[in-house]
Amino acid sequence: MTGQIETRLAQLGVTLSDAPAPAANYVPFVQSGDLVYVSGQISQTAEGLITGKLGNDVNLEGGANAAKACAVALLSQVKAACDGDLDRLVRVVKLTGFVNSTPDFTDQPKVINGASDFLVDALGDAGRHARAAVSAASLPLGVAVEIEGIFQIK
Repeated sequence: MTGQIETRLAQLGVTLSDAPAPAANYVPFVQSGDLVYVSGQISQTAEGLITGKLGNDVNLEGGANAAKACAVALLSQVKAACDGDLDRLVRVVKLTGFVNSTPDFTDQPKVINGASDFLVDALGDAGRHARAAVSAASLPLGVAVEIEGIFQIK
């Protein structure tokens, strides 16, 4: 049976895939009490990595779409942390977004809005969160965006 959150995701045209496996010696998430700390999720879709540098070869819309892809991966990790029941998600607490950008690019918050807007669209008020959006000179595998998150579950 599909839960309310996954039904809403389907209405938005999003189907969660299996949570991405970690690429190195770390775990994809850690639960402490009712908080789940999700490791950084890189911008990728079923078609592959979303790479590039904002302010050079990726425009603002492309960056926002890359951030949305990170948010989808974050929800996949939360679903795994909740043993497959995403309706255990209470709220998004905090996101930290890293944007692969040139030194003169200053719209990192607009890029990470791709994740923030998606989470509010999908989760309503439970998707509203504290946030940081920072520039990075480079990111793993040349991806455009990486986002980590903290989530409250029941």
